[in-house]
Amino acid sequence: MSNNTLQSYAATALQAWNETNPGLAARGIDESTWNALCSTIYPGAKPDSVVMAVDYCRARGLDVMLKPVHLVPMNVKDAQTGQYGWRDVPMPGVGLYRIQADRSKTYAGADEPEFGPSITQEFKGKNGKVTVTFPEWCRYTVHKIIGDRIVQFHAKEYWIENYASEGKDNDAPNSMWKKRPFAQLAKCAEAQALRKAWPEIGQEPTAEEMEGKSFDSEIKDINPAPAAKSLKSIQQSAPVAVPEFEDAPDDLAKAVSMSLDCQTESDLGQWWQQYCRYAEGTKEHQTLSAAYFDRLNEIKQAGAI
Repeated sequence: MSNNTLQSYAATALQAWNETNPGLAARGIDESTWNALCSTIYPGAKPDSVVMAVDYCRARGLDVMLKPVHLVPMNVKDAQTGQYGWRDVPMPGVGLYRIQADRSKTYAGADEPEFGPSITQEFKGKNGKVTVTFPEWCRYTVHKIIGDRIVQFHAKEYWIENYASEGKDNDAPNSMWKKRPFAQLAKCAEAQALRKAWPEIGQEPTAEEMEGKSFDSEIKDINPAPAAKSLKSIQQSAPVAVPEFEDAPDDLAKAVSMSLDCQTESDLGQWWQQYCRYAEGTKEHQTLSAAYFDRLNEIKQAGAI
């Protein structure tokens, strides 16, 4: 088979993919990349959740194939209906915090984690009593360049306060915390140390900290906004209520103007999360996406990131 024939087949296949999956094609995702995302990077995740992870990474200038963000199932309560529902929520991994710290050009490394004395304790498990040995605490230290000095930031986390249990009816640690009691606690301590040193990277917990934990969050909005017409409410997929806006031109203009208040890439990412990802495929999404990249270029030119 000639090269021209192969190229013709490839072009035909690509065209068919783009016509069948315009939303993915607009994000620059071809069939092989999509298959890798669904089968290797985020196996078992819903397609909509995978797209959400793609947009999360795109808004922050990250390579989704490196999996800097995880999809964590959370049991979220809707304050309006009172119903609980499991939803995939994108959460940063500790690796994303490392990337953001390194991008700041002030990251000067970290020390080996220090562990407290080992404790052996008996827990009530699903199938009877379980005995687990774990470190009492972990202390993690990161180094940050501030002016002409290197400053240390410490975080000390206790295993008993961080571990995830098998379920609500017992207090035995889940399989990951039983298998890797030291490594799991070290990740939690590292994430806390990075947040202390670089608060601009955000304060949300990492996927490593939330893995296997029950997260029942009731969504409330203390200042309810008018019901959105063209954008889905943030209440449908995240445990934090944010303002909504209607599809009238004035409200869309207001959302765009809010991007100008963002001073850092992290701020801009939060703005994108609140508005852009819920209007995919619409004119609003195109408008807000353009506003995002315009503001991102302005921040970079100003040397803010």
